[in-house]
Parts: sequence; C-alpha cells; structure tokens
Amino acid sequence: MTILEALESLGVHDGVLSAEEREFLDEQGYLPLPGVLTAEEAAAWRRRLEELAEAEGERAGLEVHQEEGTVRLSNLIDKDPVFEKCITEPRLLAAIRHVLGPRFRLSSLNARAALPGEGLQGLHADWGEGVAAGEYRVCNSIWLLTDFTDENGATRVVPGSHRSGQLPREAMEDPTADHPGQVQLLGPAGTVVVFNSHLWHGGTLNRSDSRRAALHCYYCHRDEKQQTDQRKWLSPETVRRLSPEARAVVDVEDP
Repeated sequence: MTILEALESLGVHDGVLSAEEREFLDEQGYLPLPGVLTAEEAAAWRRRLEELAEAEGERAGLEVHQEEGTVRLSNLIDKDPVFEKCITEPRLLAAIRHVLGPRFRLSSLNARAALPGEGLQGLHADWGEGVAAGEYRVCNSIWLLTDFTDENGATRVVPGSHRSGQLPREAMEDPTADHPGQVQLLGPAGTVVVFNSHLWHGGTLNRSDSRRAALHCYYCHRDEKQQTDQRKWLSPETVRRLSPEARAVVDVEDP
C-alpha cells in the first residue's frame, strides 16, 4: 500500500481540518487538536510510559538520546500497540499532510517527561538550518498526557518563526531566554498540538512538584532520514501486527 492509498483509507482529506485551522497552522506554525485522547486514555498512556521507563531503567531513551532532568523513551511503536493511534489519527495526519504534503513518513515516536525543577530548553527548531517558507521538511506533534500549565513547564513556541528562514541561535544571544513573541502551549491532557518543526520551540522549567508527561510524534518528508530508522528498529512481530495503512505511514514493507 502506498502512502497516498493509506491516507485515503484512513479518511485523511482536506475536509478533516477547517479552512480556519489550516490558515492558523500556516500563519502561526502550530495547531491544537483538542480531545484526541480522553482524559482516561491520557492517564493510561502515562501509566504505561512509567512502566516502560521503570523496566528500561538507565537505558531508557537510548535509541535516540537521553536528556538530563527528564525521563525519555524512544521507539514506542515497537513497545505497545496502544501507541499506534499516533500513526493512524486522521486529524493529526491531515495536519501533517498540510505542512509536508502527502509524501511523508513517521520519523520517530518518543516520550519526554520533564521532572520537577527541570526541563528548560533553549528555543530551537528540529532542522539544522533555516528554510524558505513552504519548503518544510519536518513536522512534529506533542501529545499532552498531563495538563500543560504555566507552572509545569509547558512547551513555548514563537508563532510565525517557521517563516523567518532563521534558527534561534542566529537571531538570539541566548536561546534559553524568554522571547518577546513566545506563547506557551497550554491545554488539558488528551490534546494534541501539531507544530511545523521549523517553528522555534522549547520546553520551559517545570516549577511544579510532579512530572509533565508528553509524547512527541515526529514526521518527516518521505525522502528525509528518519530520526528512528523504522525498518531497523521495529521487530518482525510489530510489523506483522501493524495494519497496511500503518506500515505505509512508518514506511516498512509488508511482512
């Protein structure tokens, strides 16, 4: 099955997002999608990630990278069928298609939980250089598994910065500092925020007494290198369990 056939089968078409949503994503560089998960589903996913982190211990996140002050996990499509929703959700895929065009694939599915007193990141983009508006190569999404609040380190973004053709380090003396145009992505657990990965973004300091948990479901243009090589990392058992549509999205061959 081709990616075009998969998107059609999954019900991904222009009408999935409203004209206003598409315009907001174009201009601001991000788009909240409320209620993709119920509160109960978000809590269950959060518990499952905590179980995986405990089981993996010091190796948690090594497939991609580890980060001090956070609990990271990687290669999640391989670790539980529940996370397959991240590669078959029509609203998410419609937003990804709007940014990248229809020829895209999963780059990685990772988790990041910022610990109390930690989690501050400098503003950054998920691409090594600025690109011209419309020449986008990567697009990400944050799946809120806890409420994102001003206190617990919610991600900040600089609306419109994806169209600047610059990286934060080229325009700011200190990318960890506040930016006058930044906004925080606040919302209840179960929300998914899609954002153009050329948008300047970064985690803020978790000033609460509990973890701020999220998934990062990251996509790239189909001719770009995946952050996690799905053909290398997915087990034969996982590939067999995936639907033809899901295999097309992650770009692995039918078993």
